[in-house]
Amino acid sequence: MATPTPVEVLSAVFQVREPTEGRPTLHVLLYRSAVDAPWSLPGGDVGARETLAAAARRHLGAQCGLTRVAHLEQLSMLSDPDRIPDVRTIAATYLGLVPRDVPVEPATVDAENPGAARWFDVDELPDLAYDHAEVVDLARGRIAGKLSYTNLAFALAPARFAMSELSEIYGAALGYHVDATNLLRVLSRRGVVIATGTVGRTGRSGGRPPALYSFADDSLVVTDEFAALKPPP
Repeated sequence: MATPTPVEVLSAVFQVREPTEGRPTLHVLLYRSAVDAPWSLPGGDVGARETLAAAARRHLGAQCGLTRVAHLEQLSMLSDPDRIPDVRTIAATYLGLVPRDVPVEPATVDAENPGAARWFDVDELPDLAYDHAEVVDLARGRIAGKLSYTNLAFALAPARFAMSELSEIYGAALGYHVDATNLLRVLSRRGVVIATGTVGRTGRSGGRPPALYSFADDSLVVTDEFAALKPPP
């Protein structure tokens, strides 16, 4: 009888975070089991009575202390016989998103905690284990695509937001500037965002307090299956 092929789960979880300086950028959560181990996507084995999604959430909690993921969806199955040397392993990969206002500060490496998790800017990643960099690229593409024709940004945005903040989130995820006025027009026409009737804090430059909006749905909805957000000319 042939030996069963091991199956693992890997999760590419993203959050738009504030850098030390400059504009907000998209970050991905990485984990390493020891100081000298390579950085990798959080994940591991699947329990005998466990679904793939449940296993993904378990490893995110155990390895990264992450217990709240606003959106989690299966991304791909990796089955190249040589993706991991010596032991053929099939990987089920997941895309996860965390809202911008959810504080997630994973533990750092120390003598009592050899494992560590950390957020990395997606454009400044360290060398990753095996094929994990390919998973990050695939996940970024999935985000960019779904921002065009769904309300996926609900999982990256706070519960209430000014359109200037939402345009920053779209810009961070897409990699190019998104005009707040045009974004409001598009999302309002599709019924994706609604005005809350409240205002936020005035910015550093003063002026009128910004109107606050929220997403009409807090789960994934296809809003325009033929839409495509394009970078400015």
